[in-house]
Amino acid sequence: MYLGAMTIRALQPEEEWRGWLGLRELLWKDTPEQVLLGEMEGILANPARNAVFIAESPLNSAGFPFHLLAGFAEVTLRDSVEGCATRPVGYVEAWYVAPASRRKGLGRQLLEAAEQWVLSRGYTEIASDPGLKNEVNVLAYRALGYSEGTRPMLFRKKLID
Repeated sequence: MYLGAMTIRALQPEEEWRGWLGLRELLWKDTPEQVLLGEMEGILANPARNAVFIAESPLNSAGFPFHLLAGFAEVTLRDSVEGCATRPVGYVEAWYVAPASRRKGLGRQLLEAAEQWVLSRGYTEIASDPGLKNEVNVLAYRALGYSEGTRPMLFRKKLID
């Protein structure tokens, strides 16, 4: 099986929703399929505010070409994001590269596609929330030029010992 060059491009939902769903299921293993499908419908319902970019690999097995989705980035336009200086703001809602395709620059290319989409709409800032416990994502965002905007803070008070 030949693994050709990856292509980063906008999702073609009519043909690729099943592959996109499969990647979303890998990212959110404990989320029911119906929830993921509902989210996908919401994303596709408003293309002026949402975009999905995919990393596609053309595979050739026994002379028959087909395409494999190796990763995706979902980006939206939000009216505001805490810690950002401008409004509205681009926001990376989801970013995932399949394990077998990692460490090849696909994640960077997916985020660059999201950033270009945000810029093409006239916005100058993009944000994301990788989760402080996800150290790999935090390091990846930092390596790609993102800086920390705010940290979520939790206050607690013990009422009974």
